[in-house]
Amino acid sequence: MASSYKPSSRSRLKDAGFRRVLPLTLLVLLLVLFLIFLFSNSKISPYYYASAELRQQEERTSSLQVHGRVKLDLNFKPKFPKKTDLSISLEQRNNLPPRNLDLFPNLASDHIKIVLYVHNRPQYLQIAVQSLSKVKGIGETLLIVSHDGYFAEMDKIVQTIRFCQVKQIFAPYSPHLYSNSFPGVSPDDCHDKDNAQKKKCRGNPDQYGNHRSPRIVSLKHHWWWMMNTVWDGLSETDKHIGHILFIEEDHFIFPNAYRNIQLLTQLKPLKCPHCYAANLAPSDVSAKGEGWASLIAEKIGNVGYTFNRTVWRRIHAKAKQFCTFDEYNWDITMWATVYPSFGSHVFSLRGPRRSAAHFGKCGLHQGNNQKSACVDNGQVNMEIEEIDKIPNIQSNWPVHEVKKTGGYQAGFKGWGGWGDERDHELCLSFAYMYHINEASAD
Repeated sequence: MASSYKPSSRSRLKDAGFRRVLPLTLLVLLLVLFLIFLFSNSKISPYYYASAELRQQEERTSSLQVHGRVKLDLNFKPKFPKKTDLSISLEQRNNLPPRNLDLFPNLASDHIKIVLYVHNRPQYLQIAVQSLSKVKGIGETLLIVSHDGYFAEMDKIVQTIRFCQVKQIFAPYSPHLYSNSFPGVSPDDCHDKDNAQKKKCRGNPDQYGNHRSPRIVSLKHHWWWMMNTVWDGLSETDKHIGHILFIEEDHFIFPNAYRNIQLLTQLKPLKCPHCYAANLAPSDVSAKGEGWASLIAEKIGNVGYTFNRTVWRRIHAKAKQFCTFDEYNWDITMWATVYPSFGSHVFSLRGPRRSAAHFGKCGLHQGNNQKSACVDNGQVNMEIEEIDKIPNIQSNWPVHEVKKTGGYQAGFKGWGGWGDERDHELCLSFAYMYHINEASAD
């Protein structure tokens, strides 16, 4: 018996609507499947495209700190040495605009600023500058060169840079600018293991009984002055809410370094949201990397490290720990007292293959004019392969965390060289200099 059922007009409308929607639904489904296939077979994963939104979120967090109030100890009264004619002229140079604006009038919207901090090793600086000149994307950013005092040959090398915008800043309170007074050597200073009471000399010995050496303490003073100035004292960085990359004069920078650090800072909030920084090289300066198909999260190294303003605010808040820890090296001070005070593993994200390398044989503390000065002709045989010329970090890699690392950590008491209360006071004064209206001159 045939059915006598006939669909209602409402049912017919539903069927017609479904038939119209079905092709669109199938088209959307095919598009989604195509995108999944595309991303799964591409070196650039969906994380790369999503990172722009996450980067904006990170920048919004950072922007809250750009002009945020800094907690200061109201009982501390910052004091600075009386400026010399040379230090005054250097401060005037610090206010000059970047050079090469005619060649590079605009910075890329997503640029990472680079800070190169130098002392007095021209043979090293020449190599570092040559390596930077071959870095892909270097013309998109601003290079800030921070000098520990003034050395004519170093200045001359920087003046030759034509491959990007470049700005020079000079530490006006460097011990190298004061030949007869603090922070240089004062006539009444104690030396070596002098007994201050018996010899009636001035100074506080370190934990090993040694009195200050200006060329030793300049390392830590310069780094701390530079950090405070770059983050809080320059119009060129005042509103910068991205990352800043820090390198030294004895670092060889590979051609892919800038593109790799861009990728790492984009991937950091996705792949390692608890990471504080990104690095171009392993924390072990002698290591070339593991060569794994994996990103590495480990302690922050001192070769090619980058972080943003939010992290700087956390570091700045630890000024007292940094400035009073009896250790003349800034990096060991950070590893042994500042980073551990954050309360958890302070990871930095890097690739499995280095994009920068430490090549110097002579440390800054070994000097250039001493009888026992380290001698190095600055020749470097750095092997650059084709893979070092292009970005070699993939965003679909997993992250391998290295929680147990060697080197200096919490509990290390320091190598000394930083026991004089005058150095503590000057160091702390640097933390205040851009956050107060008045500071006395001694």
